[in-house]
Amino acid sequence: MKILHSVHPDDFKSYSTDKIRERFLVDQIVQPDKLNCVYTHYDRMIIGATCPMGKAIELANYPNLRAGYFLERREIGIINVAGDGRVSVDGTFYNVNKLDCLYIGKGVKNVTFSSKNPEKPAVFYLLSAPAHVNYPTTLMTHAEAAKVNTGDASTANRRTINKYIHLDGIKSCQLVMGLTILEEGSIWNTMPPHTHDRRMEAYFYFDLPAGQKIFHLMGQGGETRHIAMNNYEAVVSPPWSIHSGSGTASYSFIWGMAGENLDYTDMDAIAITDIK
Repeated sequence: MKILHSVHPDDFKSYSTDKIRERFLVDQIVQPDKLNCVYTHYDRMIIGATCPMGKAIELANYPNLRAGYFLERREIGIINVAGDGRVSVDGTFYNVNKLDCLYIGKGVKNVTFSSKNPEKPAVFYLLSAPAHVNYPTTLMTHAEAAKVNTGDASTANRRTINKYIHLDGIKSCQLVMGLTILEEGSIWNTMPPHTHDRRMEAYFYFDLPAGQKIFHLMGQGGETRHIAMNNYEAVVSPPWSIHSGSGTASYSFIWGMAGENLDYTDMDAIAITDIK
């Protein structure tokens, strides 16, 4: 499992394009019949994905976790972004179709992922954080998610925020997770930007048409950088960094956080006029 170490904001200012991508971009995690995970030192978050086609894929343990099994001291949030799928949780099967979310608490020993139709495989995106309390496995469909319609067509950021794992939704120790869908003709997400010093965040971009790009903005508000990203790629956002972006076409993205505050509105806003 690849490991991403924490970066000081002063050091970040001197990074080249290649080094920014090396330290923050999570690419090539969606591969047929494989589970790929990246361990970050930002709140010990693990980012992963699997695309089961011809076989079921197990949530395998990793030596660097120093645990008896993956979820011995962890919780996990799973969102499917492609074809219909199923997840087995200690022998109980859950149908997890596109845009559905499944939360699994600590203590579950066996988790497997499968697609209902290998010709239209599921793509499961995973976020896992350390947990000290066992919350129950909970499935929330896309229709059941709390929705917030926000933005405006005049500023090209009309979008629907879908909240799954949060204080008033699926209960967790420290995971907060959901997804945002931009309307056709809208390209900006999370604008105006913000930071939240009490937790990290990760974005996973999907449903971006072939040949298009996302320009993900990061860094401190007064000295920003960007990463050019493709479909099915994730990016890590440190607590000191903004996390915003613009696409050359409409797209969707999963946002997920871990840290010491579960409040979705825990944000330190940065005015558009102060961005540099």
